Amino acid sequence: MKFFHLFSVLVLLAVAAHAAGDASRLGKELTPLGAETQGNPDGTIPAWNGGILTPPVGYKPGDHHPDPYSSDQPLFTITPANAAQHATKLTAGHLAVLKAYPDYKLIVYPTHRSASNPQRVYDATRQNVGTAKLVAGGNGFTGAVLGVPFPLPQNGLEVMWNFLTRYRGVTATRHVDQAAVERGGHFTLVRFDDAMVFNYALPGMTAAQLEKENTLIYFKQEVIAPARLAGTILLAQETVDQVKEPRRAWVYNAGRRRVTRAPNVAYDNPGTAADGQRTSDQFDMFNGAPDRYEWTLVGKKEMIVPYNSYKLHSNKLTNADVLKPLHINQDLARYELHRVWVVEAKLKPGTSHLYSRRTFYLDEDSWQILAADQYDGRGQMWRVSEAHCINYYDAQVFWSTLEIHLDLQNGRYLALGLDNENKMYDFAAKLGIADFTPDSLRRDGVR
Repeated sequence: MKFFHLFSVLVLLAVAAHAAGDASRLGKELTPLGAETQGNPDGTIPAWNGGILTPPVGYKPGDHHPDPYSSDQPLFTITPANAAQHATKLTAGHLAVLKAYPDYKLIVYPTHRSASNPQRVYDATRQNVGTAKLVAGGNGFTGAVLGVPFPLPQNGLEVMWNFLTRYRGVTATRHVDQAAVERGGHFTLVRFDDAMVFNYALPGMTAAQLEKENTLIYFKQEVIAPARLAGTILLAQETVDQVKEPRRAWVYNAGRRRVTRAPNVAYDNPGTAADGQRTSDQFDMFNGAPDRYEWTLVGKKEMIVPYNSYKLHSNKLTNADVLKPLHINQDLARYELHRVWVVEAKLKPGTSHLYSRRTFYLDEDSWQILAADQYDGRGQMWRVSEAHCINYYDAQVFWSTLEIHLDLQNGRYLALGLDNENKMYDFAAKLGIADFTPDSLRRDGVR
């Protein structure tokens, strides 16, 4: 812990030594998004060489993405028996899971820095340097569009805004399953059809227009199964500053055939059809207003995290292959050593949330949250979350293919994003803002 503290202090001093307006480092010693271009001294983390820029031979649009690293052999496996040897490179959550579940393991593979984005994202990131600013106590920002707002982050909130605005394409549709798995392994699938327009990334969008519209993302989610929930549709317009203007959300209730406002789709209210196994703000690892927490940038650290999870993404698997008692089938999960930003969130005095403290681990190459630890009101580890990510190389998007939220207090877990038995994400979906209004929600509900 003393070494990590010293390392964190040195990292933060190095960050502070470079003014936020210094964009000259991007594309040189730093990648276009602000990561360290070079590998680590012992070579276990390679240099970033642009990530995956083209699909593998034989890939066709609409395919589940073939694993470009399928020939890799594991370097080693971490189990409860040898966890102490690797403790300095494991999250507190992973150490807790290894202690709780005797059969849990992390199979560690060679590191590949596969994350990449289109050139226009890199160009916009450079332009955001020196113009992006936090506003409203860090609960919003101005002066940025499309690219990473703060590629040279000075504090925890800037890092989290880099995550919230990370590139996920311009439009996307996806068909995914969610399962709240009981201790014995039983589960009932909930099937979602999601549609998104990332207003922040729209061609032609300007920082001034974004500030005026105060809308980051348009999101719609329809429950397809089971029958008792089918037809329910959630519509959300994600605002940039949710304290100034809370998330605009509506729900179409299939039973009553009515559209109503949904102000409770936020914070620690229950996640959609998740059987109480995640909060609303755990969807996509974290979303919504950051105002209930104090955010601290701990520093950067080399850690073993889920990465390049193409095996979990395969359409040769069924949901039953993945979902097992207590946790997913860890033979299918891939872990690698990467540098991550560590951000601590502690509940502010006078506010409320189920989680008194949260720790987020963000990939330096993509700003994606790869893992998160959530603590209860007593300060005890409660839920341990992972984002198993891939590069969707048809769109140069680095994003999760499966989220896992392990509940160490009841022995259950939630798996969100299962796509093995579904059609693949479509990053070329023909969607517009008009598809994300209350009127469009009424039309969707009665079609």
